[in-house]
Amino acid sequence: MSSDIAGATSSADAPAPGGRIRRPRRAASLRLDRPVRRTWRQELRRDWRLYSFLVLPLIFFAVFRYLPILGNVVAFRRFRPGSSIFGDEWVGLYYVRMFIQDPSFWSAFWNTVVLGLLTLVVVFPLPIILALMLNELRSARFKRLVQTVSYLPHFMSIVIVAGMIFQLTAMKGTFNQIITGLGGDAIAFFQDPSWFRPIYLTSEVWQTVGWGTILYLAALTTIDGQLYEAARIDGANRWRQTWHITLPGIRPTMIVLLILNIGSFMAVGFEKVLLLQNPVIYSTADVISTYLYRVGIVSNSVSYATAIGLFEALIGLTLILSANAISKRTVGASLW
Repeated sequence: MSSDIAGATSSADAPAPGGRIRRPRRAASLRLDRPVRRTWRQELRRDWRLYSFLVLPLIFFAVFRYLPILGNVVAFRRFRPGSSIFGDEWVGLYYVRMFIQDPSFWSAFWNTVVLGLLTLVVVFPLPIILALMLNELRSARFKRLVQTVSYLPHFMSIVIVAGMIFQLTAMKGTFNQIITGLGGDAIAFFQDPSWFRPIYLTSEVWQTVGWGTILYLAALTTIDGQLYEAARIDGANRWRQTWHITLPGIRPTMIVLLILNIGSFMAVGFEKVLLLQNPVIYSTADVISTYLYRVGIVSNSVSYATAIGLFEALIGLTLILSANAISKRTVGASLW
């Protein structure tokens, strides 16, 4: 046996005619295991049917998202109706200085900040709480019923929602009938600026919380059930299981949605605010989007409105980049 091994070794390492030792060649099958690299043209030619689904979304983003970016140059040029869409003459930071010195703009700006903060603090956590409550339900039929009822307001038109709010808060509406029935005085809700923010937040909660639970319920289904079983064996109750298993399991989804909400912090719902506000309650109900509508569309000050819109976009970009960087450093989850 030892002689055979020695003979095989000596034959494999026998010197070649040139004096070099011959080594055994690798099997050809090893080279077949290497991944074949394809160029992007080969990938496109092979999977062109899948890539064709990207055509319409790319056209949409190019026309309605990237092409309008060119219009920001109007913030630094004087625009007159009927002239070039990029303005007539260069005015530099004239419109920027104008809105910085405008007290009406700063009133709308701080109203936007307050509404954005209230929406982020009040509305954002509620879908998480509702999803956790629905996850604890054992009756599948009752769970579907609750989900259906909570989803329905999302599909209602903003005009219908605003009409319902006006009917409920009218001087002889449902709320005032309850107040007067209890011995109180009727309240003119939409003539008192202090009532606008509670009404807006309440309508946002009613309309968006149910729909916001969809992503969290989907994230809950990805959590391994064996983790809960192991926790029960260790003696953990439902609160401990929720704190140590459920919340960490949906944390990436929570972080991503939080970053997106922070990015749209300044984009408070334009349609609902526009339909609910009136000049009497501008002190709390006027936000940047409605202010831009009055200045840019109604008053036809396009360059001035573009300068304010560019300022708002820069704030949103700064917020989303900052939130993403902080989340990546502290939590480890981020958008990119």
